[in-house]
Amino acid sequence: MQEIKDIIKWQDQLSSNELDREFLIPLLRKMPDAELGEIFQGLRNEDLLEVLSRFTNERQGLIFDELDMSRRLDFFQHVSKKRFAVIFENMPSDSRADMFQHLTQQEQAELIPYLTKKTREDVLNLSAYPPETAGGIMSTDFATITEELTCEEAINKVRSDAPSKKMVYHIYVVNHDMKLLGFVTLKDIILAEPHQKVSTIIHREFIYSHVNEDREKVAVKIEKYDLVAIPVINDQEQLLGIVLQEDAIEIIRAEHTEDLEKFMGIVPGKDILNYSQTTVWGHFKKRVVWLSSLAIIGLISGLIIHHYEEAMSALIILALYMPMVADTGGNTGSQAATVVIRAMALGQISLRNWLSVIFKETRISLLLAVVLGLIAFGKVLFLSWETEVPEMHSLFSLATGISLALSLQVITATIIGASLPMIVKKFGGDPAVAASPAITTVVDITGLLIYFGIATLFFFN
Repeated sequence: MQEIKDIIKWQDQLSSNELDREFLIPLLRKMPDAELGEIFQGLRNEDLLEVLSRFTNERQGLIFDELDMSRRLDFFQHVSKKRFAVIFENMPSDSRADMFQHLTQQEQAELIPYLTKKTREDVLNLSAYPPETAGGIMSTDFATITEELTCEEAINKVRSDAPSKKMVYHIYVVNHDMKLLGFVTLKDIILAEPHQKVSTIIHREFIYSHVNEDREKVAVKIEKYDLVAIPVINDQEQLLGIVLQEDAIEIIRAEHTEDLEKFMGIVPGKDILNYSQTTVWGHFKKRVVWLSSLAIIGLISGLIIHHYEEAMSALIILALYMPMVADTGGNTGSQAATVVIRAMALGQISLRNWLSVIFKETRISLLLAVVLGLIAFGKVLFLSWETEVPEMHSLFSLATGISLALSLQVITATIIGASLPMIVKKFGGDPAVAASPAITTVVDITGLLIYFGIATLFFFN
């Protein structure tokens, strides 16, 4: 809370008068770019432009990169393209390409004339790759050397490439056709003798990704091997770019957000926006599709209840415990789905061992059914001991029937929850889509059939 108040205070002071700005700018220059991004996020475009001009061109690009995409686009639309080009050229190369892809063709055409030839070529090349691939997220901010150089010559070559501070630690060794041969670290070069050849210290075993590889797989590689960055190559094994660890973190966060939205029946949008940035209409559109679809499917539940209306009239106690059975089934089904989806996402299970997964979940469900069935049996006896029961039945038999129905519901719901994501995956869909709301709806239908099936068998034959 205090941090939010501080940011608001900074924003108010920056937007107030020239005297305040003159006092604040030296203090702001000492702050990290990420914190400045939070402070500048709420400034008016004219104030943001004026404040950014007090920083070096390189710093302007890095600070601007910390703003949300929607804020960047709004700023772009309200400043001169010549002035914006200065900020744009000093952004990280992958962020430049990402923003360029968010511009309309008309906006791209307005910006390109103000970019230097090198930046223009870099942006157009990176923007050509689909955003969900390694090529779409890679950066061209790296240094290269050849293996015949001495370590002293290599250091001079790195100075000429002038990579950012983030990427000076790994230096990639290529041949004259840009084929990737390996890498050396800055430590390797510094500790080696000045006349020693790079070929004697090169690391030829390395992890890499292909330019068309899915970005989520790239992020998994970076996480698995604890890499600072991973090189991206093409079919000819030529070095095209690198993906940084910080990019992998953003990818994983975005993928988790998307999976969570799908899991809860929310249609993912093109951009991952925070709650306050999404309008009421935006939230409505993301939620209404699945909820409406499942509500229509839920009519089946209504038809089942209507069909057994006479049974419920004869035994009111059945209606009292129907929600308990439905809720228990929904909870166990969602649990099983969550465990299976997570295991699939982490590569712990695949479609090839689906049978062993179902078998394991079945054994788990049997144990759960025993525990939850006993709890349900005791619950019925405790809560309904004063309830009037028809003479032909006893409270004990009713409790037995209800607890048996709940136990069968737990078993079927667990199997459905574990099976549905794998079935969706088998047909090329996203397993997360088959999660919580969908499983709850399906389990409600099967639960009602089991519940009234057991009731008919026990009490109406």
